[in-house]
Amino acid sequence: MRISPTLTWYFGKHVLLSILAILALLIGLIMIGDSIELLRRAGGKPDATVSIVFQMAASRIPFMTEKVLPFAVLFGSMFSFWKLTGNQELVVTRAAGVSAWQFLLPPFMCALILGTLQVAALNPLSSILLQRYEMLEARYLQNNVNVMNLSSSGLWLRQGTQDGQAVIYAREVRSQEEDKIDLRNVTVFRFENSDDFTTRMDAKRAVLKPGTWHFYDVWTFNPGQASTFSSELMLPTNLTARKIQDSFASPETMSFWDLKPFINLLERAGFNATRHRIHFHSLLSRPLLLCAMVLIAAAFCLKFSRRRRVSLVIGGGVATGFILYFCTDVISALGVSGGIPPILSAWAPAGISLLLGVSTLLHLEDG
Repeated sequence: MRISPTLTWYFGKHVLLSILAILALLIGLIMIGDSIELLRRAGGKPDATVSIVFQMAASRIPFMTEKVLPFAVLFGSMFSFWKLTGNQELVVTRAAGVSAWQFLLPPFMCALILGTLQVAALNPLSSILLQRYEMLEARYLQNNVNVMNLSSSGLWLRQGTQDGQAVIYAREVRSQEEDKIDLRNVTVFRFENSDDFTTRMDAKRAVLKPGTWHFYDVWTFNPGQASTFSSELMLPTNLTARKIQDSFASPETMSFWDLKPFINLLERAGFNATRHRIHFHSLLSRPLLLCAMVLIAAAFCLKFSRRRRVSLVIGGGVATGFILYFCTDVISALGVSGGIPPILSAWAPAGISLLLGVSTLLHLEDG
């Protein structure tokens, strides 16, 4: 028997409303916790007002929505299936000849739509607001003056100095190692009190070593003075190769649509783009992961609702959610460290969850 359009709409709406309700509950709880933690961190910092703190908390809402959406789909689907079974609606539907795979079609469609919307629309919004959050955090809570930006025209760095700050621009990144970065065609602008220009340095080469920049074949220009040439100059720094690598735009602050070009840019500049590549493929796999959550929810409800063990359904769902979260973090860490291929680490959680849900449902339906 084919499921009718009316039943398709009814089941789909029921599951979608349950998912959105659970999602709203989770986001509310997380925002309360975030606000309390940010207020604690802002204590003793006069510039970090309550208004700034709540702006920061609000800026993280889309990002946290992305994080908890799989759990909202899992718990929302479980609640919906449990309620439909408790009202005998699902029992009557299945008695009429509708198989589990047929009544799961509407929830699948909801999961695919939510996953697509997350990747195409929510993720770009999340990346913009998370970038704003990190800027506010660096300014008001961390007092961080080190800023780095990589563009197609070269590498820009800014660091604090004893009398102000220095802005370093390199047109070419020749090599990058664990404790050293080699730059070519470098220009340095030095400022006092953050905005009073004092010196410009043009160097053919600059090498970052622990604690010091080494500039080679340097022309130095000071306002109102003749330019001077030096074969080598040094500038103290608290930057390290690791800090510069980590200071690149984090994958979460990059829109899905911007990630692929940025990965290519990083690799051309000689930097490691593994984290960004994993994040890109994780986003691609998100619709599949949400469908897997629906399957796992159905497997738990079909198995336990017949025996009326509601506590086992809830406990099993919560345990599954935490296990998947833990395994996703472990697999992602293995991908970043090079233990497994990045693409495999990104798609493995969705693939494993899908296989688990399908195999369980096949066992329950066909024995």
